[in-house]
Amino acid sequence: MASLIVTGISQLVTPRRTGAHRGAEMRDLLVVRNAALVLRDDAIAWMGAHDEWSGEAEEHIDLGGRAVVPGLIDPHTHAVWAGDRLDDFEARCAAVRYEAILASGGGIWHTIRETANASCAELVELALPRVEALIRSGATTIEVKSGYGFSVEAELRMLEAVRELQARVPVQLVPTLLVHIPPTDASEREQYRAMLCSKLIPRVARSGLARAVDIFVEEHAWSAADAEAVLRCAQAHGLGIKLHAEQFHRIGGLELAIALGALSVDHLEACSAEQCKLLGGARTVATILPGVSLHLGLPPAPGRALIDAGAAVAVGTDLNPGSSPLFSISAALAFAVRLNGLTPPEALVACTANAAAALGMESGALIAGRRADFVVVESEDWRNLAYTLGSSAVHQVWASGRRVAG
Repeated sequence: MASLIVTGISQLVTPRRTGAHRGAEMRDLLVVRNAALVLRDDAIAWMGAHDEWSGEAEEHIDLGGRAVVPGLIDPHTHAVWAGDRLDDFEARCAAVRYEAILASGGGIWHTIRETANASCAELVELALPRVEALIRSGATTIEVKSGYGFSVEAELRMLEAVRELQARVPVQLVPTLLVHIPPTDASEREQYRAMLCSKLIPRVARSGLARAVDIFVEEHAWSAADAEAVLRCAQAHGLGIKLHAEQFHRIGGLELAIALGALSVDHLEACSAEQCKLLGGARTVATILPGVSLHLGLPPAPGRALIDAGAAVAVGTDLNPGSSPLFSISAALAFAVRLNGLTPPEALVACTANAAAALGMESGALIAGRRADFVVVESEDWRNLAYTLGSSAVHQVWASGRRVAG
């Protein structure tokens, strides 16, 4: 006896399997019309055409002819922070460059100061409505980074806030330790990096506060050589690795990600045609963040060229106060179509199976035996997720077999 049968599904649309989909594979979706989805507790027990189901269920829900897709996965957020960046926003609108704002003590440094002064409880209360907004937009798995703490104590406090958030939200949170920015005094960089490797990363690994370590490789942040030392330390402690790279400049971050077998390399607004080819032959997922291009006015990451080169492309919101105040993963999906050149099927895969792969997870598809995470689209055609702007195309969100939004 199943727990629940969901009928009235005009289209049940999903990647055919879990794991990274590369190149043309990103366009290959399973589409079942007039479908049913059968749940047993928190998992999918059966899925297919409604007229092929002959079993029984304790409860029946009719969606009234709406489409269903897998729960969306946001593989890149900075949802825990204190303070705001409205002064930065106004300065950028007056054509002040991001690097100049950072050099003057604004940007990330302003958020670091505000976050360091907040308690764990305060950080949880600030982050909760942001995570809830992502859930309403269709997210059933959300990565959340630290990186605004800077000191050992503040970074641990941010990760502890993510742990406390997990107890208050009905979806899965994936915590990541982000090594965001080095000291402004170059003479302190080596000492700070040594502290990361000798104190912070081991403590995070022992306490299970993060699954991976991320690092920002950029001219105003960390060098590729610095990043290699930090990421090899993370690997030695059993943690996955990820990189922010190629956002403004090409200084070796992408090549390092491939060489070390990183789960993902994120941003890629400055990624060259040759680098697209490199990612086409690598295991590392290319995570693109269209909200950054929209908010900062940067050239969009070359999503079309990456897919055509055979890369596995994921899409995230990069929800953060400075460069992407984007609180909707379904909006990120829609922007990836318009800004990065993805087709609607590619964008759906990028926000499901490939986003899961970018987090080192085997999920992101509707498959019998898997957790019942799915989104009910407002209309009968799932492509409204990619089409709709300014209004939510999400009718309901289900996580672990329970309706959590809508």
